[in-house]
Amino acid sequence: MQGKVMFVDLTAGTSRIEEDEDLFRNFLGGTAAATELLARHGRPDLDPLAPEAPVIFAIGPFSALYPVATKTVALFRSPLTGELGESHAGGRLAASLREAGIDALVVSGASEKPVYLHIDGLDVSIRSARTFWGQSSPATERILREAVGSSGRKLSIVRIGPAGERLSPIAGATVDSSRHFGRLGLGAVMGSKKLKAIAVSGKEAVPIGDPKAYKNVYDQIYKRVVHSGEMRKYHELGTPANVLALNAIRGLPTRNFTQGIFESAEAVSGEAFLREVNVQHAACAHCPCGCIQIAELREKFAPAHYSTVRVSYDYEPIFAVGTQLSLSSPQDILKVIALIEKQGWDSMSMGNTLAWATEAFLTGVIGESETGGFRFSFGDTEAYLDALRRTAEGESDFFRDLERGTAFCSEKYGGREFAMHYGRVEPAGYLTGENAMMSWITGVRHSHLDDFGYSIDQKLLAGDIPLEEQVRMQVEDAQWRMVLNSLVICLFARGVYDDDIIVEALGAVGLDWPLEKLKQLGAETLRAKYRWKTACGFSVRDVKIPEKMFQVRTSTGLVDRERMSRRLEMFMERALR
Repeated sequence: MQGKVMFVDLTAGTSRIEEDEDLFRNFLGGTAAATELLARHGRPDLDPLAPEAPVIFAIGPFSALYPVATKTVALFRSPLTGELGESHAGGRLAASLREAGIDALVVSGASEKPVYLHIDGLDVSIRSARTFWGQSSPATERILREAVGSSGRKLSIVRIGPAGERLSPIAGATVDSSRHFGRLGLGAVMGSKKLKAIAVSGKEAVPIGDPKAYKNVYDQIYKRVVHSGEMRKYHELGTPANVLALNAIRGLPTRNFTQGIFESAEAVSGEAFLREVNVQHAACAHCPCGCIQIAELREKFAPAHYSTVRVSYDYEPIFAVGTQLSLSSPQDILKVIALIEKQGWDSMSMGNTLAWATEAFLTGVIGESETGGFRFSFGDTEAYLDALRRTAEGESDFFRDLERGTAFCSEKYGGREFAMHYGRVEPAGYLTGENAMMSWITGVRHSHLDDFGYSIDQKLLAGDIPLEEQVRMQVEDAQWRMVLNSLVICLFARGVYDDDIIVEALGAVGLDWPLEKLKQLGAETLRAKYRWKTACGFSVRDVKIPEKMFQVRTSTGLVDRERMSRRLEMFMERALR
């Protein structure tokens, strides 16, 4: 990597390039380099939506070079949690940044009027977005692809929808046609800066120090991705394969985590989506996997007239607005996903928030006086679509509050005992047991992608593992993922990129990083993230497990309070040592 960091100040309307080879020499790239940049240029005492609060995008040494190295890392201070915000997205963005010659992009300041960035190579222009401020996320992409074009190779576009413009803390940013910086409120941060979109293109070739060694490693990785069993699941059904697998072990969250089995799981399975609505398997740039599932939603809007829209889907939206809301057909789930996509909300946060609202209404915590006569009911697709429209229109205080997330709503209206959030972040779709919950409590992103806790739970179904060993496995996996997220690869390929192939792949592009040095980077990056979170006022010991979770049977049984406390102490002692 060339060590080029682009800084854009939206308040001043200026940009500059700094060359910092030491940053990438010492921190490799991706999440490690972005964490260091956040420590240098961010301030834990700043409001997440303050103009000075930066957004940092970073790629890694494998970006645009090796198969499935497709992600871009975004770091910022989260308006949802008030502490570290981190989200990763695929698409073409990493390749476009690499071809532009940019290893990291730091955006700070705030424009007085709506703007978008056009980055073409190292040339930056800040252009007016007034004519499409207020447009949906899909419409914004169409407008910019026609207006901007590309003098380089292909254009990558990051943009927000109206939810981000309204500063919803559960608003994400969409990349290209179907990828997302979904979690923790990046959309609101961009909206606070009046930054509607970032369009990136470039035409630089990526230099290869040893072409023969590089080709040899590339071919090894490609064969593993395409021909081995490591990624077969993603070639076929993609992540929606999880629906039936989790349902079979009673780990599929249903109706606001009331149970782990959904009676209509077959009807909303990956197999059902493939059979009934799937029209395409797509892939991110430089990925031969094709895990992106695209469906076609056809709806009648007048006699003899139909509209057709393509909607991407995967397991998490199916769980969040399907099983959580008790919707039992692919078509109904796609309708809700499509509306969420237009507004630019994170589907997991919005789905969980709607599930809380439904349980709160059915248990009498809230009533028609709060909802203005609206009635929530599990399984009622049209009601949920109506609720989302009312939220988008800001019909009342209650509906405006819905896009502030589960924690805010439950604190204001009640129902905290069944409000599904951990440290204010709504969880992913795993009711597998205590290790999954540990991921949400201790994970630096509060994400199921921070470590493989849900996989450890599933291993326990085959036999007992001592508690100390479970914790050791989880911490070491969390540390290793810091390495994978610094390279930056898609975590779907974590089985492909084993220790040996990573070291060899780095060597082929001129980087001498032995395994022990990589492990040290992973451990230190995890500690650095905890330091930043702590400076923001966060403590894992303050994260409350929803009371409901002590009453619901998971795949591995009931959650034990005392055992969870022991897990937490052991995890943090090992992670911070």
